[in-house]
Amino acid sequence: MGRKHFNTAGPVNMEEHYKLNPLERWDLKEVMDLINDKKYFLLHAPRQSGKTSCILALRDKINAEGNYNAIYVNIESARGAKDNINEAIHSILIALKIEIKLLFGLKKEIKEIINEVTESGNFKNALNEFLYELSELMEKPVFLLIDEIDALHGDAIISILSQLRAGYANRGEYFPWSIMLTGVLDIKDYRLLNIDPKHITGGSCFNIKSESLTIGNFLREDIEQLYLEHTKETGQVFEDAVFDLVYDLTDGQPWLVNALAFEVCFKMEENQDRSIAISAEMIEVAKEKLILSRQTHLDQLADKLKQERVYRVINPMFTGYDTEDSEKIKTEDFINDEDITYCIDLGLIKKTTEGLVIANKIYKEVLPRELTSVMQTHFLSYMKPKWVNEDQSLNTDKLFSMFSQFWRENSEIWSRKIKGYKEAAPQLVFQAFLQRVANGHGRIDREYGLGTKRTDLYLKWNSPTGEQRIVIELKVRTNRQKTDVAFDKYKTKGLKQTAKYADKCGATESHLILFDRREDIDWKDKIYTESNDENGYKIKIWGM
Repeated sequence: MGRKHFNTAGPVNMEEHYKLNPLERWDLKEVMDLINDKKYFLLHAPRQSGKTSCILALRDKINAEGNYNAIYVNIESARGAKDNINEAIHSILIALKIEIKLLFGLKKEIKEIINEVTESGNFKNALNEFLYELSELMEKPVFLLIDEIDALHGDAIISILSQLRAGYANRGEYFPWSIMLTGVLDIKDYRLLNIDPKHITGGSCFNIKSESLTIGNFLREDIEQLYLEHTKETGQVFEDAVFDLVYDLTDGQPWLVNALAFEVCFKMEENQDRSIAISAEMIEVAKEKLILSRQTHLDQLADKLKQERVYRVINPMFTGYDTEDSEKIKTEDFINDEDITYCIDLGLIKKTTEGLVIANKIYKEVLPRELTSVMQTHFLSYMKPKWVNEDQSLNTDKLFSMFSQFWRENSEIWSRKIKGYKEAAPQLVFQAFLQRVANGHGRIDREYGLGTKRTDLYLKWNSPTGEQRIVIELKVRTNRQKTDVAFDKYKTKGLKQTAKYADKCGATESHLILFDRREDIDWKDKIYTESNDENGYKIKIWGM
């Protein structure tokens, strides 16, 4: 048997992985009530949040209790079928055959049923017929768990949902007693599944849905409990500050929690000496390594930025605009509730008392870095760190002056290279530059949310002379602030926001950068510096 470790790929294996009890991650009584009441229902949550681990544990619990025959099937193999109904249904029937054989035997009987229901070559009712025959064959009522339902699109998913609905009235003796569908998305809007609504008649194909359940992130105490599994196994301890930091960085996202622990305990060679205590500083190093490794979870997440409906939500967060500020989109429904729901279901954003924000601090770093990875490489060769003083402290005057000149020379070039996020170019290019600055000596915290009209950056720089805590507020002047009166009002608001953020962070320096994006203004009129006092903080303004 291999060593126990933190799981970062696939469902939890109870023998190989450190784990929390999957059945305790949701309201098990609610789930069992839905099953006992013959309901058809949904479970949705972002990728790698523990859905499959939960439903496999549920399957095993139900089969052990003996009241139902619980059958799990993952239908992701049918993804490539797209609109080919025959191919999709055939793939699902084969997956069901394998699972039923593993759980209950019945190889010969299931093979005969599949041959019978596919004999005509028309699969539009084959799944319905198969489930009818299966329910008659099994000695106990069937509880069917269909995983990755939203892997399918177009005609294939319409057919599958319609066949499930067609058998609903006969559930129990002649059709599955209860069905749970699971996936990333809540199947309540066909736009989420790339289905053209004109192909749908008579309402939703799954209007028999009773409930939509989800599973949440880990709580802070869950993280501590999970990490202490490693301590029990190996004797290696975690300093108390680790649990709070991991929760702060991840917001309890399960894959991130496990990935950070795997990185710090198993991939960082020096920490494989189990007498070494894991510290918060080590977690910070592990976080950076995790981001730079571009593991599949983070890569897939960043890849969603290319989707139009994701762009419509995320771009205003990067720019700090409200939708009314966008000069590119004039319609009031630029961002709609469906786009927001989609991004929440993906795990990209979350709702807070302050509005919609990026889901956690690690994603806040991953998303802008993904859009500017080429720039970060460019900055490595283009700019030498002349912003570092002899005593290794950061010279922010040199830093911002160098960036100002770079932006003046290259703003239009880089604006065209940011994969469609041209409006957010000033914020994204500056963050790429600041990442180059921070590498090795500091770290950046990013704050941006939908409708905040701002991008807050907080750079911590460590040197022998002490820690510099530098607050940087980024704002963009557009034609909406064309007159001096409008701009003065806009700048005053920016100064107040900067001072408030500086007070929150205990800043040693505060800067407000104003990017002037008015096309009819010469560069000599855009670039300037001035200093202002606001609420006891000296704030330097950089016009660019």
